[in-house]
Amino acid sequence: MQRTVERTPVNPWAWSAALGYHQGEVVAGHTRTLFCAGQSAMAGDGTPRHAGDLAAQLALSLDNLESVLAEAGMTLANLVRLTVYATDVDGLLEHYGVLAGRLGAAGATPPTTMLGVSRLAVPDLLVEVEGTAVA
Repeated sequence: MQRTVERTPVNPWAWSAALGYHQGEVVAGHTRTLFCAGQSAMAGDGTPRHAGDLAAQLALSLDNLESVLAEAGMTLANLVRLTVYATDVDGLLEHYGVLAGRLGAAGATPPTTMLGVSRLAVPDLLVEVEGTAVA
């Protein structure tokens, strides 16, 4: 028998909810927690894709995150934490709709942090997403 996950948003201010994420989230009743490694624009054979195209890399990174979630029987809706690393934060913000659209379509509003980094593990990569999910 699977228990119901209860999620309670924690938003001392309304502005973050209007942007599609919560400042925090209390999760109770979960039975499984999945900690996902950072997912980037890597093809199934481990080669980087879409050099120089941040929007395409973000979309593939999200595809890859969804694949990891699916393998565990979860979806983006199960995310309770999301971290986005980008070598160009301004470029990431220009393509924020790619991320917001995917999360919105899944009904996901996980607490999210975006970080600017000088580079990622593979030189051609511009963005990486890392999540924690519960079921």
